[in-house]
Amino acid sequence: MKILTKGKYYGEKKLELDNKGVVLSEYDYRIPQTDWHYHENPYFMYIIEGNLYDINRKGKTNCPAGSLLLHNWNETHYNAKASEFARGFHIEFERNWYDQKKLDVDLWEGSQRIVNPAMHHLLGKIYYEFKCQDQYAAVSIDLLLLQLCETSQLSQQSKHFNMPSWVSRLKEILHDDTIEILNLQFLSDELGVHPVHISRAIPKYFSTTLGSYMRQQKIQKALPLLFDSSKSLGEIAYLCGFADQSHFTRTFKLYLGAKPKDFRLLL
Repeated sequence: MKILTKGKYYGEKKLELDNKGVVLSEYDYRIPQTDWHYHENPYFMYIIEGNLYDINRKGKTNCPAGSLLLHNWNETHYNAKASEFARGFHIEFERNWYDQKKLDVDLWEGSQRIVNPAMHHLLGKIYYEFKCQDQYAAVSIDLLLLQLCETSQLSQQSKHFNMPSWVSRLKEILHDDTIEILNLQFLSDELGVHPVHISRAIPKYFSTTLGSYMRQQKIQKALPLLFDSSKSLGEIAYLCGFADQSHFTRTFKLYLGAKPKDFRLLL
């Protein structure tokens, strides 16, 4: 069993930033399959391009572009490429960083794919600053990392709530790209739950409103598409369900702090 130490990953390193206990790095993945291994530090991995599988003792997870994974420090796994080329962005936390920030590293559980769109937005902002690396990047990354950990740990804690069984089905519906018209009455009919119960549950279990969650979900879908230079911003707006490119631009800037055009140019 191989143990990968700080800042070490399978692949070809393209860029790295050591930010006082947190290592941010971008890698091209070249080999078809890695060995079984685990990392000495917990880390997030965002799939920028390509498609790969993450395999651990519990099963196999398909990770296309735009996927965000969390690996805890002692979780054994291996990766296999499902595409000819793949690229990823890592955020690795040394465990003494958690002590300094008074955060609980043990709250994270195992290896998992994260679907919370708010975390994808924070990841996008961190990656933007990582690529900038100007005089403001370091302090921006520090603040964003704390927000990322806080959001992640709140998401972990919500799993321990006594959630009604229909909340899981609600999440599936909200992430279903084939549904064209989505409103409270539609959700009520699909779930067999009164609209009042749904309206009360969403802020509790999603930490936001229904409208905000859906807009966040569209931006989450748009992020990996911006790496594909063959797609215009108008096409991306259409694919993600925005009314037009202007609507896409306004919403993207609201959540990411930059226009999609500027985000793409930096990449």
